[in-house]
Amino acid sequence: MTRHRFVRSLRPIGWLGVALLCACSSLRLPMHPAGWSERLGDLQHSDRWDMHGRAAVVIGSRGWQASVDWQQRRRSTVVHLAGPLGIGATVLRLDRDGLSVNGSAPSPSGVDAMQERFGFELPVAQLRYWLLGVPDPDSQASVRFNTDGRASQLIQAGWTVDFLRYRESRGDWLPGLLVLNGEGVRVRIVIDRWGGV
Repeated sequence: MTRHRFVRSLRPIGWLGVALLCACSSLRLPMHPAGWSERLGDLQHSDRWDMHGRAAVVIGSRGWQASVDWQQRRRSTVVHLAGPLGIGATVLRLDRDGLSVNGSAPSPSGVDAMQERFGFELPVAQLRYWLLGVPDPDSQASVRFNTDGRASQLIQAGWTVDFLRYRESRGDWLPGLLVLNGEGVRVRIVIDRWGGV
């Protein structure tokens, strides 16, 4: 086959390749169809969902890791932490009566018990919103956005939350990796699976 004929025979393949590349680039999953303000309200009022993932905590020179199972049911939050914590499995339950740790009676003193167990106060009440990529509606927050119109950084309640990756969930995008930085504490949360959002 002459070089001229060989090049001519490649032209359809070349155009096909270009078409496939264009198709692949257009296969990005769509963002939630609503604007930020409507999406914000939807997620802040979302009160029945599950999250399964992993957390790594660094406090000064110490650290620990755990699997995380989060269950949100209306105003009741249940968080199961398990893994090589050095402190064993822990169950946090937050509801209108207060915070309980491993089945203790819910009370304001639950925060002290959690801080003693973890070495810091995990902001459970705010985290239920941060995990969804939105601020807690009950306090002031500063939010920065990425080019897709999703939160890239959130500052609230003495914490800075960086959203480093999003993942598709039921036609929407929800956080897949976030990092919380507080006073002397860094918490990295990888979300493996969402349910019910």
